[in-house]
Amino acid sequence: AMEKSYMSILLLLVAISCALAKDVGKKETKENTTKPKLPQTLSRGWGDQLIWTQTYEEALFRSKHSNKPLMIIHHLDDCPHSQALKKVFAEHKDIQKLAEKFILLNLVYETTDKNLAPDGQYVPRILFIDPSLTVRADITGRYSNRLYAYEPSDISLLYSNMQKALKLLKTEL
Repeated sequence: AMEKSYMSILLLLVAISCALAKDVGKKETKENTTKPKLPQTLSRGWGDQLIWTQTYEEALFRSKHSNKPLMIIHHLDDCPHSQALKKVFAEHKDIQKLAEKFILLNLVYETTDKNLAPDGQYVPRILFIDPSLTVRADITGRYSNRLYAYEPSDISLLYSNMQKALKLLKTEL
């Protein structure tokens, strides 16, 4: 009888340690979502070596605390305009380098923040937010009917708008 109870205690200990190991495993995956070890999943092809945030809330938090502007790209996987812009964006070496100075977020869904759709919910559209969490509606593309839309041929304008977003930061803070 003594041996039997000893065995059941041992089994209980094994069960407890398994449960603990599971918890530790869970915690780690939670950490990974806040600090993307594999940015290519969050990049959705916009720049696999760049660090992308997962949510709008996280992006705002990081922008505020790192004092970097935030760049938000709204796009859709089945939109040919989004796909075309993504391709030139990802292949543009200067843009990819400059993008490191931003908090980055690309979204395939709309947020509830109306400030991110100053003139409508269309894709692709790119907006900049400064660390005071103000949407820079003044940084626009070249189309008056869709102020924040960019075509592949507008890539140099997008680049200069990124520079503008960084410059505004220095002059205003």
